Amino acid sequence: MRYEMMLPHQIRRAIAENWPVVLPLGVLEYHGEHMAVGMDTLVVIKVLERIEAGMDLVMLPPFYYGAASYAVEPPEGNGSIQVGQQALAAVAGDLFRSLLRVGFRNIHFFIHHQSENFAVGMPTDLSFKFAARQVIFAWLEEHGGEGWWGDAAMADYYSQQTAGDDPFNWIKGHPLMPPEIIGKYPFDHAGIGETSLMLALCPEAVEMARLSDEKWYTRSARNASAELGWKGVAMIEQHVRAVLGAG
Repeated sequence: MRYEMMLPHQIRRAIAENWPVVLPLGVLEYHGEHMAVGMDTLVVIKVLERIEAGMDLVMLPPFYYGAASYAVEPPEGNGSIQVGQQALAAVAGDLFRSLLRVGFRNIHFFIHHQSENFAVGMPTDLSFKFAARQVIFAWLEEHGGEGWWGDAAMADYYSQQTAGDDPFNWIKGHPLMPPEIIGKYPFDHAGIGETSLMLALCPEAVEMARLSDEKWYTRSARNASAELGWKGVAMIEQHVRAVLGAG
């Protein structure tokens, strides 16, 4: 369900049944002359919309304003929007703190932008990961007091952690395409991989007639197709469903 459309009784049910609460996280960034600047966020939204149709989950309004950077092209006339890490961490912290106060304990964010080395991290996902840890630590200390971890009530902490039930799993971040998928499907910037995903999921975001060979990173998009895109979508959906506990 879309969070902005939920009534309080539906929110209470989602809390009681521990539904996944999912944030599509991304940026607005130049993706060549042939593709919309929202590609990195749109692909996450479109995948989650497909999954939302078949399982109980809460889909938060997407966050487009990550750290796009100007590494690809300068923003003038090209559309990239850059928000710095400190600002992102502050916003993410307030968001996560609010979601915990509402009562959610199964919170996830998915990101596609610069996620090829997700274990190491890049500015946007690192800001949200850092904020998640800070918020959880602060919450536990506020509600359990100093020494909360050393209390006798936490004696089964490590067994809980093994079972995935410890508090640090309340908020988790994930790449839309983990290494297992990147090994089977092209991961690029505005090339064959991303263009194919958009041709499948959001064709209105692509105008192939405007594709230019001027930039090296867009040249492979000449071979993009919706058919290839759907192959990628199938793998991504399987990954996201597994993360959210839908099998």
